[in-house]
Amino acid sequence: MAKIESFELDHTKVLAPYVRLITVEEGPNGDKISNFDLRLVQPNVDAIPTAGLHTIEHMLAGLLRDRMQGVIDCSPFGCRTGFHLIMWGEHTTTEVAKALKSSLDFIGNEATWDDVPGTAIESCGNYKDHSLFSAQEWAKKILSEKISTDPYVRKEI
Repeated sequence: MAKIESFELDHTKVLAPYVRLITVEEGPNGDKISNFDLRLVQPNVDAIPTAGLHTIEHMLAGLLRDRMQGVIDCSPFGCRTGFHLIMWGEHTTTEVAKALKSSLDFIGNEATWDDVPGTAIESCGNYKDHSLFSAQEWAKKILSEKISTDPYVRKEI
């Protein structure tokens, strides 16, 4: 089986919340894709409940695209501690961390239910499993702990 970089990461050594560049891959035509680890809570200590994580996922899908060029996808980790962010081109952890911080600030302090996209049966595969309240509480907690641009040394933005 292929080695997966994220499974090689020592989850006992990282200090969440942080943004970490996992890799930049180049395709056969020279296109580059960046993969980031957006770790919102400390692995094996916390996990965001599914309804809150689901709502954060739906909101980040649009909010990060509003704040950065080249977003392809933002998908939650199965362990519920954060997200993979896949982007066209090369980007810095600072650029991504600033966009994430701004997005979480909106979620935590300004968002209303009307701001959450894809919550109807026609637009979501599990439309009953959302919680704006949970998303807001977790966003505020993450922001209070400050987002770092380094997974091992606190370099807060």
